[in-house]
Amino acid sequence: MAKRVFLIILDSLGCGNAPDASAFGDQGSNTLAAVLSASDKPFPNLSSMGLFDIDGNSDPRILEYLSKDPQAGRPAPIGAYGRLREESSGGKDSTIGHWEIAGVVSEDPQPTYPDGFPSYVVDKLKEVSGRGVLCNLPYSGTQAIEDYGEEHFSSGDLILYTSADSVLQIAAHEEIVPLDELYRICREMRTFMTGKDAVGRIIARPFTGTPGSFTRTANRHDFAVEAPSATMMDHLKAKGFDVISVGKIYDLFAGRGFTETNPTKGNSEGIAKIREYLDKDFTGLLFANLVDFDMLYGHRNNIEGYNEALHEFDDALGDILESLKEDDLLIISADHGCDPSTVSTDHSREQVPLLIYGKGYSTPRNLGSITGFSYISQVVVNALSGARFEKRFPERDLDPSDPDDVMTYVDLTNLKVTATEDDIKALIDRAIASKTMSVCIPPCYVRSAYDYARGRIPICTVIGFPNGYNTTSVKVTEAKDAVDNGACEIDMVINVAFVKAGKMKEVEDEVKAIAGAVHEKGAILKVIIEACLLTEEEKVALCGIVERCGAEYIKTSTGFSTGGATVEDVALMRANLSSSVRIKAAGGIRSPEAARAMIDAGATRIGASGL
Repeated sequence: MAKRVFLIILDSLGCGNAPDASAFGDQGSNTLAAVLSASDKPFPNLSSMGLFDIDGNSDPRILEYLSKDPQAGRPAPIGAYGRLREESSGGKDSTIGHWEIAGVVSEDPQPTYPDGFPSYVVDKLKEVSGRGVLCNLPYSGTQAIEDYGEEHFSSGDLILYTSADSVLQIAAHEEIVPLDELYRICREMRTFMTGKDAVGRIIARPFTGTPGSFTRTANRHDFAVEAPSATMMDHLKAKGFDVISVGKIYDLFAGRGFTETNPTKGNSEGIAKIREYLDKDFTGLLFANLVDFDMLYGHRNNIEGYNEALHEFDDALGDILESLKEDDLLIISADHGCDPSTVSTDHSREQVPLLIYGKGYSTPRNLGSITGFSYISQVVVNALSGARFEKRFPERDLDPSDPDDVMTYVDLTNLKVTATEDDIKALIDRAIASKTMSVCIPPCYVRSAYDYARGRIPICTVIGFPNGYNTTSVKVTEAKDAVDNGACEIDMVINVAFVKAGKMKEVEDEVKAIAGAVHEKGAILKVIIEACLLTEEEKVALCGIVERCGAEYIKTSTGFSTGGATVEDVALMRANLSSSVRIKAAGGIRSPEAARAMIDAGATRIGASGL
């Protein structure tokens, strides 16, 4: 395993060819090709890591660059190389891109404001700042200070603007609005912009100068919304690894999951910090972002500047490669594109390069085209701990979508030993049509069901089913495998034999272990207690165990024992649980009236196959 991983994000260095680019208005965008169109010098170190050998380098500008004399003797790759396609449908900005790199796939788009922010947002900004507001439109940042800077300079009003990304940006002159005040305003707006207005980033954009010659400074600060579930940094920190940020990484994750932070004001300072840590003894991850590619060159359509910055990094990369120790791993990638050759100054939906060299990756190989930036999180966690880390879904609302529709409470279930793959597909189709909460299926079908459902319905499965007397280690492994295959809900059966023997500590230890394994990957846990086999005292004791272990649900029954759910059991559980634990009633519920009786008694989820 590796001792240190250096993950460097070249902010916005996309390589085109995103299959869904047209859906974002970015068909034909290719940041790498645009940059190479301005270059006649080689990139020996990026070339040695395989940048020009990845699949899909067919843009005429890339081919022309590679045909030039300086490239004739370019080095062969020394490690692994490929390209990554973004899975998140939520956008193409830094927040979504970095979340996915860290293992969190975003299915829902973050809010954008193509017509400017609504009046209640503007009013709140006025309230927290005590100042007026200018602009309030989608705008280029440099154009915003050019068009509104003089009025701001004389009035002190804040320049509020947005872009095609999910951002709220506030520009202010450092002599008019001191940095501490600007940051305070942004922090207060961050606490306000929640729910449907949970914008990805609130960005302080300070500038200096005089009317006619305003210049943005390097004192930008991002206030990001927190990732909806655990990231690879949370995972590594919890395991005792060092997790070090360089550049805006700390801000993008709202500071969560890091043991050390190093803010920088640009690429040169970021590169210097990386070099410093190459000489330091630490065990874990250094996660760096070099922001100038995006901030200074991509958004300003400055192809020549982008090219020069990439050459600066390539020069530094030579020293970085020479400084790597035997148990170090280096990963270079990007978070999105920002093609400086297009009319747009916004980010572009592109695939990104993936270049890996070091411990475990010193044999040249083409990784091809990989779906999911989250592949990086798998490489990082596996390199450091030997464990597998994969996040395939975001956190979601566990309450029924329509309290008047019983079917929106249901986990539509087929756990028959004779169930075929066609049966599972039919179940998924029926569940989608009926707007149920999930489908509950055997573990052997989770992967194919996930691929068939394509995010249209959550996948639930069972472990330790139906008898619950597997060992804890088997159940933990079973649960992790199910989540890795795409299940976002796990229904586990307790060891009823241990309950009847009075081994409640062993039962609690098992539930806690499985809850930890499931929650680490962002899934939820339902604990099946098989109530028909228990005394009232045992049921009450298990309510306490489920609550202390942090499981989201307690479930009455497997449906495969001597009895199923009863209204009396549901009511008993509800009386002995806090509101943080929900109840799933399952087994023998075959009519809407029976389901409604369970709901009235306190159940918020119904397990049923033929309702």
